Parts: sequence; structure tokens; C-alpha cells
Amino acid sequence: MKKIFALALALCMVFALCACGSSSAKSEKLVFGTSADYPPYEFIYVNDKGEQEYAGIDVWLAQQIAADMGKELEVVNMSFDSLMAAVNKGDVDVVLAAIEENEERLAAADFSDPYIYPEGGCMILVQAADAGNFTSAEDFAGKSIGAQTGTTKVDIVTELGGNLVGETVVTDLVNELVYGKVDAIVLDYAVGESYLASNSDLASVEVEGVGAALPYEVAVQKGDPKGLLDSINKTIAKVLADGSLDQAIADAEVLQEQSIT
Repeated sequence: MKKIFALALALCMVFALCACGSSSAKSEKLVFGTSADYPPYEFIYVNDKGEQEYAGIDVWLAQQIAADMGKELEVVNMSFDSLMAAVNKGDVDVVLAAIEENEERLAAADFSDPYIYPEGGCMILVQAADAGNFTSAEDFAGKSIGAQTGTTKVDIVTELGGNLVGETVVTDLVNELVYGKVDAIVLDYAVGESYLASNSDLASVEVEGVGAALPYEVAVQKGDPKGLLDSINKTIAKVLADGSLDQAIADAEVLQEQSIT
């Protein structure tokens, strides 16, 4: 009986070690959630091998974070309005998606130190032929205005007194504006510049006091149960100090011209 008990105990230890090994293997990946329709922050382009590849400022930063943790980066692309639920449930480890901290999001996630303070806040795009009809905030009242669902741009539509047309994908918003299905769309400034550069029939309209710029941060599961924030903040501090983030921004702004999203 003693021999049988010893054998059983040994087998339990082997199974326990196997289980630990399996858990460790899983932790070798950093699962990164994003919405890759937001150049220059996250987008898809075709590389020199003819393969689709993720790129952008946030993708680059996620790669740095994973490398500093000694982990392999796994990208999970989803609609923006699904990101907070995914990180809250632990389906992804981190979210980088030009995301701003607000009260609603703080209920679902914890946030890193800021890594970008965007210039210009939001950008409102209209058809170039109609630009003269939008000279003040009052001109947008009652108009159909598009914004990506789940973003702070929805609040700006409300602030303008417009009728919200929500879409999960930014490219759908741009297409709706191009084909005259909405009167205007609201985007982050740098994202607006990107789509403006590739659509000559669109124009930007400035509205004073609307859409103040908020810093972008990395989101993790509420309470940070995986203990990621300390390492994330160290990486952010490093890339800000050594200037590599500035170079990544410049590179992304060039590469975004090849974006297919």
C-alpha cells in the first residue's frame, strides 16, 4: 500500500508540473487587443512579401511592451466598441487603440501612464463642396453626424446637437461621408488627417472649443490581476526618454499611406 501511495503521489506531482508548464507557456504571449482601422495608430498594410501586416504607433508600442516583458505579441483585431469588454473579461491582456481614459472606461479597466498627448483634439470632416456651410458649432445642429461607436467622439456629436450615425468601423464612416449619407464625421485629429490626405473631395472644419485633446493610455484588466502595469509604465517611460516613440510616430505617418484599412 505504501508503494501504491508513493506511486500515486509521484504521478500527482508529475501532473502538477505539467499543469504549471502549460500555464507558463500560456503566459509567454502578450495578447494585444486593438481596432486596426485607425491610421496612423493601428492599421493593416501589405508588406514587401505581399502579406497583410499590422502596423502603426500603437502596434509598435505593443511590440516594445511585449519585448520588455520577454513575451511574444499576439494581435487580436476587433471592433473598437468590443475592446473594453474584452480587457475587462481578460480575453486580451492589453488594449492599445488611441484610447482615452474616461469615467465609463475606468469602471472596466485600469490605465497606464500617458504615452501620447495628441495635438488638435478631434477633426470634423465634411464634403469639400459643403465646407462653407459649416462655420460654427450651431451649423451642425440637427445634421447627421457620424462617429465610431464606443468612442468619445459620440459625445462630441451630442455636444454639437447632431443626430448620431454610429459605425463600428472608421472606413465605413468615411465612405458614408464620401457618398453623402451623412453630413459630417468626427475623428481624432491625426486619423482625420490620414483620411483627408487620401480623399480630396473631403475637407476639415474647425469648431472652436469642441473636442479637447486627451492623452492616450494603455488599458489593462480592472485591478491589474496579471501585474502588467509596472512593466508597461517602464516601457512607456523608456520610449519617451530615448526618442524612439517619436521615430515610431514619424515612421507610422509615412507607412499609413499604404494602409488597406
